[in-house]
Amino acid sequence: MKKIEIYTDGACKGNPGPGGYGIVMRYKQHERTLSGGFSHTTNNRMELYAVIDAFSRLTEPCDVTLTSDSKYVIDAFQKRWVQNWARNGWITSTKKSVANRDLWERLCALIKSHRVTWVWVKGHAEHPDNNRCDALATAHAEKLQLPEDKGYTSNSESENVLNFKDA
Repeated sequence: MKKIEIYTDGACKGNPGPGGYGIVMRYKQHERTLSGGFSHTTNNRMELYAVIDAFSRLTEPCDVTLTSDSKYVIDAFQKRWVQNWARNGWITSTKKSVANRDLWERLCALIKSHRVTWVWVKGHAEHPDNNRCDALATAHAEKLQLPEDKGYTSNSESENVLNFKDA
């Protein structure tokens, strides 16, 4: 399997508000940077979109090290929350619907063929690749004419901030 390094970050101007995400991908000496965003979304959705976009670019099974400053994303896999949510019909341990289920399901489908190591880094702590992703995400969030995040619904906003005790 090819060894791929992926770094991701999400940003939101307001929460909800215009949002962006940034990605740095590496394979051997090759590097690719990507960004995207939406006009009305949340920070957690941007963190997830970054990971989804990165994995959607892989064309064969890979050994991936995914590095992010998002505890929301990293803990969901390291602590097996995602597996528990899926097994329980996308309901948390506190009997609430899992926020951003549409994105979690997309991500789970994308990572099935890969071997993934999930790595958390502290945000804004001088990690060069995390800082690059943050700059990409922030710049994209500031663009005009961003598309709509069709999966975002304001009536579920109260669930978009994960209470880690509820996972």
